[in-house]
Amino acid sequence: MNTIISNLLDTTDPDKAIEKAKEIFQIEDPTEEQIHAAKKKLIDEACKPFDKPELRNLLIEIKKRNEQIIDTISRDRIIFAGFDEQAKEMARGIIDTFKKFIEENKNELTALQMIYNQPYGRRHITYQEIKQLAEAIKKPPYNLTPDLLWQAYEQLERAKVKKAGPQRLLTDIISLLRFAIGKEDELVPFAEIVNERFEKWIKQQEQQGKKFTPEQMNWLTKIKDHIASSLAIEKDDFELSPFIEKGGLIKAYQLFGDELDKILEELNEALAA
Repeated sequence: MNTIISNLLDTTDPDKAIEKAKEIFQIEDPTEEQIHAAKKKLIDEACKPFDKPELRNLLIEIKKRNEQIIDTISRDRIIFAGFDEQAKEMARGIIDTFKKFIEENKNELTALQMIYNQPYGRRHITYQEIKQLAEAIKKPPYNLTPDLLWQAYEQLERAKVKKAGPQRLLTDIISLLRFAIGKEDELVPFAEIVNERFEKWIKQQEQQGKKFTPEQMNWLTKIKDHIASSLAIEKDDFELSPFIEKGGLIKAYQLFGDELDKILEELNEALAA
């Protein structure tokens, strides 16, 4: 299809017609008539695949499968509220494939080992390890994505699944894994979990007599958001957006002083554990 589309687009490109004319007539400066003839040749070549009934029938079938007719006149009547059994069966297959992936890779991938709490030297999963995990489930024979898995769980266990927003974070795969192996009773977007833990951490600080200025809170919120999307924050991350636009690591030290290291350590521990 890419070749067919490319050839069709070439028929509208004047430069392609000139190149074709040079090729056909073996001259460097073709006339208008020669360019016109070359363009006709390009059109004939681009349209040639459509002379085959097999391709035309295939295009008709694809159109039928993807066409959505919107009826603005008739009134619908609900005959059943719920998910189609075929869709549920498909969702079961997706989740079974996910569980198969976990079982087959739990001793191979570091992120899975740590989620299972198997003996390991570090406490926190890194973003690279989550990325490696996400790439592994995309590959055959699994062909899965966090979006697809979330939708499958929504269909089968709707009461236990918190609907995710339009922006899916790669870190949501942690929530999916914990839910799949029974470590969590509810499937909640990872960012929401981080938000709840952040609010709890702020309250603990206030109970200990610690008060943050509005500017400090603005930075703490950005730090929280970074952890939600990247699992952790390091000093080097302050040289990235959105911190660098606000003054980077130097500004962070100006705001929090010698307590910055302790705050980062606590937030990494409290939010992404």
